[in-house]
Amino acid sequence: MKALKVVKIGGNVIDHPESLQKFIADFAALEGFKILIHGGGKIATKLAEDLGIRSQMVEGRRVTDKESLKVVTMVYAGLINKNIVAGLQQKGCNAIGLSGADGNLIQSKKRPVKAIFSHEKNESIPVDYGFVGDLDESSIDKKGLNQLLEAGFIPVFSAITHNGEGQLLNTNADTIASAMAVAMAKDYDTSLIFCFEKAGVLRDVEDESSLIPSIDPHYYNELKRQGIINDGMIPKLDNAFEAINKGLKEVYVGKADALSSLDNGNFGTHLISTP
Repeated sequence: MKALKVVKIGGNVIDHPESLQKFIADFAALEGFKILIHGGGKIATKLAEDLGIRSQMVEGRRVTDKESLKVVTMVYAGLINKNIVAGLQQKGCNAIGLSGADGNLIQSKKRPVKAIFSHEKNESIPVDYGFVGDLDESSIDKKGLNQLLEAGFIPVFSAITHNGEGQLLNTNADTIASAMAVAMAKDYDTSLIFCFEKAGVLRDVEDESSLIPSIDPHYYNELKRQGIINDGMIPKLDNAFEAINKGLKEVYVGKADALSSLDNGNFGTHLISTP
């Protein structure tokens, strides 16, 4: 079975040109088939503020109203996506920039109103996430992706999907990466790699030497209970363990500028199934 690396990039790396350029070079050097998924929330948040649009986050996820959707579409599918594609082309990678609507490659469903527990109010409150897309097992068109990969393209996805009825939807990039890895694992020996600005999952977010080398589901729940893992890291790891539960065996979370160490086993935190 051919190897495939599904890599998600986000966090502060996208905000800093030097860090992003190093990541692009390292990603370009990875051998075999590969797919890149990127976020870009901080740039979108800054632009929204400049335009007088208030950004709201709940449990690490963005609430997307009509005006916010315009901003994230412009930033994710436009500015960030095309800059990454241009950088990869410079490195000799024949990248193609995509949203989920392109080629109908990722179709999502608008997230329904959900009840979220508010620690501030000490009760569950209803949250309407707006124009946010959720994925299911039929969301990823793996046949279309296979055709792109076999044709020699390197797909680069922004975090914008569609519902098949003409509506674009903002979708968590970690969720896209996980769903894509699970779907493609049926045809490829697939690794899922989350890259951001930290060395991996840390016991102390201010101490890079506090890296946790491996985490299984039981240990993950304990780390959440202790408050060691919280905020935006929770949806990232929730998606990773969901992918593992669906049969993906290899998931890594690590520092973007260490991606070149992936093949020698020294990259970030290794997420595993229950021993």
